Amino acid sequence: MKNFRFTILFLFLGFGSIFNVYAQNQIVIDGYTILPITVIDGDTLPHALIPQIVVFPTRKFTSNRDFRQYQRLIRNLKIVYPYAVIARVKISEMDAHFRSLDNDLERKAYAKQVEKELRDEFEGQLVELTITQGRLLIKLIDREVGRTSYDIIKEIRGGVSAVFWQAVARIFGSNLKSQFDSASEDKLLNELIILHEHGLL
Repeated sequence: MKNFRFTILFLFLGFGSIFNVYAQNQIVIDGYTILPITVIDGDTLPHALIPQIVVFPTRKFTSNRDFRQYQRLIRNLKIVYPYAVIARVKISEMDAHFRSLDNDLERKAYAKQVEKELRDEFEGQLVELTITQGRLLIKLIDREVGRTSYDIIKEIRGGVSAVFWQAVARIFGSNLKSQFDSASEDKLLNELIILHEHGLL
């Protein structure tokens, strides 16, 4: 189990909204909000941001066991989702910086620098994840980044490292090649993520 947690740690280490614009242009006079406008063919059209409303069917449970599993999934999601978001940001930054580097030597040095920074900041937290939470994080990283954990490791650390960490993950019943399937297998999880993103969990 300890080795699997370090696999997750290694994986993690491997890698102004529209509303604000509108808010800055709004003027409030005597309690009335004056919106920015655009004139098109003589028609004056106001600009207003309409908040997205999320609605899913009420979930029914056939047993107390199913309800407990549902609650456990929510709890684990709240624990690991922030790490998946951080992974998305860090990998995006790394991808952009990698393109600006001239050779593989500079890229390797940069990858090691980022790894050290992330290890210093997150190692203590990530090694505390359970195996279930680690599996969930692998799925969420694929959802947030658009690439599997295996592909990320392969791109950053090479094929040998990717194969090694995949073998370790498989020993503990996980798969770094796991993909997020919002249409079927991960439909419930995707709904919970959307609710969580809107502050409804």
